[in-house]
Amino acid sequence: MATACPSASFSSARIPFSSRRSAAIYRPCPSRRRRPSLMACAADTNLAVLEAAKHAVDRYVRNGMVIGLGSGCASCLAIQYLGGRLRDGALQDIVGIPMSVSSATEAAKAGIPLELCQESLQIDFAFDDADVIEEGSLTAVIGRRKLEGGDSIIQEKSILKAAGRVAFITDEKQYGRDRDGSIPVLISPDNWMETAELIDDLFLGDAEVWRRPTSGHAGPMGGDFPLVTEDGHHILDVIFTSPIHNLVV
Repeated sequence: MATACPSASFSSARIPFSSRRSAAIYRPCPSRRRRPSLMACAADTNLAVLEAAKHAVDRYVRNGMVIGLGSGCASCLAIQYLGGRLRDGALQDIVGIPMSVSSATEAAKAGIPLELCQESLQIDFAFDDADVIEEGSLTAVIGRRKLEGGDSIIQEKSILKAAGRVAFITDEKQYGRDRDGSIPVLISPDNWMETAELIDDLFLGDAEVWRRPTSGHAGPMGGDFPLVTEDGHHILDVIFTSPIHNLVV
């Protein structure tokens, strides 16, 4: 499915992006659903995700737009498709603002002109991968995926927040109500344990708070090699022991 989502979250707080609420959801017909096929950007990519990536570009991208280019397999497919539309002349005068080194690399290969993100730059539309999208509120969770070299969560969020419209491209299984799993929280490394304890107190035993490691076994302390992001932050994974009934709260 491809979803134009008015808000996204990298924590338990809801961050509004735009007052314009709209959604375009792609659900493949069950009788036509095919087995997943091998794609260049992932070992196992569903054909429905490819169709959703195309749908997001065709529905929202227009000539002359500045586009935020997301990270992840679905965004990779959308970038490749967008580059093809530019080459065949269906779209013109598009400028891409990459959210990561990987999206910049993919866009360069696809022939999409790029600019660096600047505060004064008006971003018309942005697409990105999402780990979870809550049905109804269209609140999205990003940041569960493993960060690659050069990935900046701060840059990703700032581009999404600045965009006039946002589409999250995700598998149908990641869309619905009562989602389970973790909510990533980006924090300063200073006094991180105090922050973790405050978050833990908020949920009163309904969730565990673990600092994400770079490698090795995960655990509350993050092991011997805690992850430090490109921007110098730690990531706390708030791991819920029961389904999350409302991501907005």
